[in-house]
Amino acid sequence: MVSATSGEFRAPAVQRRERLKEVYARAQACTRCPELAATRRSVVFGSGNADADLMFVGEAPGASEDEQGLPFVGQAGKLLERLLGEIGLSRGDVFIANTLKCRPPGNRDPLPIEIDNCREYLFEQVELIEPRVICSLGNFATKLLRDDPAGITRVHGQPQVITLGRRAVRLYPIFHPAAALYTPRMLQTLREDFARLPDLLALPPPEPPAAVDQAEQREADEALAAAAVAVAEAAPTGGPGGSDAAPAPDQLGLF
Repeated sequence: MVSATSGEFRAPAVQRRERLKEVYARAQACTRCPELAATRRSVVFGSGNADADLMFVGEAPGASEDEQGLPFVGQAGKLLERLLGEIGLSRGDVFIANTLKCRPPGNRDPLPIEIDNCREYLFEQVELIEPRVICSLGNFATKLLRDDPAGITRVHGQPQVITLGRRAVRLYPIFHPAAALYTPRMLQTLREDFARLPDLLALPPPEPPAAVDQAEQREADEALAAAAVAVAEAAPTGGPGGSDAAPAPDQLGLF
């Protein structure tokens, strides 16, 4: 499928969702960070609309997220939902993920090696969900996605087009909702930044990176999609531990 607005090849939604399930399964079994793998209760892959135009990327799961297996379920998540409601959106309209899929012990800051180990999962999520706009929430997500040390205070509310893998996306850094919980005056700043989101979402999607050969990309996408379907068809129905291998509806949204 070729996008009428940009000429970019776009795999059918059903194929992209099957591939996203495969990424989810790999993340569930990941042990790249031994400390995180040993202390986590769950891998918090992400949740929401798998075809969302708007994606939020935060830092890492907290205690509540680790317990429930879902991102942004605490007070910061409630504020995020309220801010979405103020611009006419709901949690079901967006996809929410983190730079880390596992909770750092004691809610410490993510280590550079942990961010590096986990970035593959986030970049694959971006490629398969195909959002038009990504909101990076706070310093860690913003620095990772911008590949720049500039902090969120300097760059919040300033959209820019970046390339992640083979996709061009419009990145929009904003403060983490938790900032407003600790510093109430930040709430107005968050509201002002959120108010620009409808206009950003109305813009045409960014052009794909010029260096990408579209024919090669299409062949690669189709090959990966066929492989994902073959894996899904060959997988045992019971899955590991006798449970269904497909993600739970409340974990990945519109599957």
